[in-house]
Amino acid sequence: MHHRPTDQPCFASFEPAVLRPAELTAFSRGGGARTIPLVTRATGAEVFLTGQTLFDGGAGIALHTHNCPESVTILEGDALVEIDGTEHHVTRFDTTYVPAGMPHRFRNASATEPMRILWIYATVDATRTIVETGVTARVDAEHAKATPRDNG
Repeated sequence: MHHRPTDQPCFASFEPAVLRPAELTAFSRGGGARTIPLVTRATGAEVFLTGQTLFDGGAGIALHTHNCPESVTILEGDALVEIDGTEHHVTRFDTTYVPAGMPHRFRNASATEPMRILWIYATVDATRTIVETGVTARVDAEHAKATPRDNG
């Protein structure tokens, strides 16, 4: 008798989902940036965390690190990304990879046009530590406590 592989995925509790950012709540990050959580523990994720951040003209986020690797793809607009002290100009569909613990930040390269990124963290337990203050918080906790804002 031979053993047949099971059809069960390694993480069976994650139900299929179609997530539409235009229909989801955006949470203000301050300074003209707002985040739309996508694949999160709340949707059943056990392995990775994804979402989008929208930047108004001139908006940016503080220099920070994470406890896991992160990849970001520019979906709209132009950005300046600082990674470990080096600034790079990135545009639509350009993608970054930042190892755990490496300081980085994104800002909108345009003073007037919007910019949007897709981010992926290598764990649902991702944290963000602000370099200037040393304050660490779970990325998904920011979504729970932040003030919802229209994502239009």
